[in-house]
Amino acid sequence: MEAAAPTSRTILIVDDHPSFVAAARSVLAAEGFDVVAVARDGESAVRETLRFSPEIVLLDVSLPDMDGFEVASRLRGAGSSSTIVFTSSRDASDFGSLIADSGGSGFIAKAELSGEALHALVP
Repeated sequence: MEAAAPTSRTILIVDDHPSFVAAARSVLAAEGFDVVAVARDGESAVRETLRFSPEIVLLDVSLPDMDGFEVASRLRGAGSSSTIVFTSSRDASDFGSLIADSGGSGFIAKAELSGEALHALVP
C-alpha cells in the first residue's frame, strides 16, 4: 500500500507590499505550502485568519493601520491557534523581546524567506 502524500501546510501572508506578497506566494507555493489568503493590513489579517484558520500566519511587522505585534495580540485575544511568524526587511534584533512577548513563534527576514526557514520555525 502506497503512503499518502503529505498534505501541504496552510498559510496566510500578511504584507502591504505587492512585490513581496507575489514573491512569498511563489516561493512558498513551490515549496509545498498552500497560501489560503493574503491580507494587506492588520484589520484584514485578523478577519482572514479567523475566517480561514491557517496553520501559519506570515505576518509583516510594519502594516499601514497597526503593527504586526498588535495584530498578533488581537489574534491571541480572539482565540486563534495559528502559528505566527513575523517578517520584516529589518533585522530581528531591532524588535528586542517583542517577537516572543507577542506570541510569535519566530522571525524570518524578508530576504531570507524560504520553505526551509519556515519549517525550521514551525516543524
